[in-house]
Amino acid sequence: MAVITQAGPAQGRHLSTRLLWATAGFLLAILVLGLAPQRAQAAPYAAMVIDARTGEVLHSRNADTRLHPASLTKMMTLYIAFEAVRNGEITLDTKVKISRNAAAEPPSKLGLRSGQRIAFRYLIRAAAVKSANDAATAIGETLSGSEAAFTRRMNRTAKALGMTRTTFKNAHGLTASGHLSTASDMTTLGRHLLYDYPEYYNLFSRRSTHAGIREVPNTNRRLLAAYRGADGIKTGYTRAAGFNLVASAKRGNERIIATVFGGKSSTSRNAKVAELLDLGFRRAPSRAALRKPQRPAYQGAGNVVVADAGNGPSHGVAGKTIRVSGQVQTSLRPKTRPGASESPVLVAALEEALQTPPADTAAAESETAGEQIENLQSVSAEGALTRDAVRESIAVALAEAEAEPKPAALDTTAAATVIAAVQKMPFTGLRPVARPASLALAEASQAPEPVVVTRLSTSGGRYWGINVGLYTSRYQAEKVLLRTAMSELETLDGSLRKVAKTRRGFEANFLGMSQEQAELACRRLNARNVTCNPIGPS
Repeated sequence: MAVITQAGPAQGRHLSTRLLWATAGFLLAILVLGLAPQRAQAAPYAAMVIDARTGEVLHSRNADTRLHPASLTKMMTLYIAFEAVRNGEITLDTKVKISRNAAAEPPSKLGLRSGQRIAFRYLIRAAAVKSANDAATAIGETLSGSEAAFTRRMNRTAKALGMTRTTFKNAHGLTASGHLSTASDMTTLGRHLLYDYPEYYNLFSRRSTHAGIREVPNTNRRLLAAYRGADGIKTGYTRAAGFNLVASAKRGNERIIATVFGGKSSTSRNAKVAELLDLGFRRAPSRAALRKPQRPAYQGAGNVVVADAGNGPSHGVAGKTIRVSGQVQTSLRPKTRPGASESPVLVAALEEALQTPPADTAAAESETAGEQIENLQSVSAEGALTRDAVRESIAVALAEAEAEPKPAALDTTAAATVIAAVQKMPFTGLRPVARPASLALAEASQAPEPVVVTRLSTSGGRYWGINVGLYTSRYQAEKVLLRTAMSELETLDGSLRKVAKTRRGFEANFLGMSQEQAELACRRLNARNVTCNPIGPS
């Protein structure tokens, strides 16, 4: 009995402890289950698909809902950078000093250091390909002096583009209160990037690029490699935004732009974008007239004035840009040509003499003409005649002409006197060179040589091409042709890729181009250190 009496209290305490832990565990489980849906809640989804050629909407879902754009913001940063280069605010080779604020931006980043100097072109590459936050901030500070001032310029430009539901708070897209946009607005911005600055669009299709201090990969490289025709544009991710993407693809004459907000992962986002692009190509007509968007008025940083032309789109203004810096402040009058001051006066006097009244007043007028000659000679000696005197002479001549409606008889005596005075004046001007007798023969010899074409062309004058190198194998030449065509779609679209076997190896050629297209393509390729030589008709 004693044993049982001692064991009872211990068992009771042990049971109470178990009940206490069980109750605590139950409450904790309820708390976890209550909070779990909030942590796992995905960012809101939105999507839009358009025909880039016409702007026609092919699919839309929550497209006007204001959401976090994440790094899609950098499309606007880059748009303004391209605008600044085109309008002479800065050059691609301008050395930019990196601020402490830009260097301190969180990843994704290029790794810029405070005080470092780097060419502006590398900041553009890093922001477009790597989606580097430090590069985006450096672009904004360089163009506007501070990120706050640049943000105001971003919002002005967004308004001019018709992005009515977008508000920017920074240049990189990291989550900030009020920093919001929509799938519709970002689709509009992507279309303007494509058509307003086509010379820079190839940046978005590069799988990697050199950004001045290192080679950086494209954050969109997986979609570029996996989807046929994909050539851009920009990815974005933050926890608040989810996985965002504005993508563009071209197949034949059709081009589609698709935008997704709120993807759950980069893989699922890419799959959704591919699905939307397929939908766009199915719904878009095979033939459609290209209607490029109206480029907005230049939104310069305080050094330009934009005059409204009255013919811009309804969502913005279009006008003429007048640069104030460097404007002419004074209008300098040209210096008088040596010896030219006397000739106009003498000719005026001669005309007055030829308008002499009839013979009955010839004596009086002869004295007047003599006085004029004396006055002319004295003026010639002094070398000047006031404007008032000239105006008075003109007024007198007009009054005399109106007073005598009939044609005046020519006073040959006065005219001869004036002509003699003119002939006595020394000539100090330049005498015209006599026309050469062999002028006709000279013109014939300077005629351009005709271009001899040895075979007829059915391509409307497109019998030029370009050569991008000589290679040891056909496979290598074809690989270079494909890579070059993808990087230079603007000028090589529609040309024929051709590998020509020669004694030295395999030539990689693009054929079926006009002379202008061939020369333009080579200039653009040479600017990127790609070997290119135009091929003329032969």
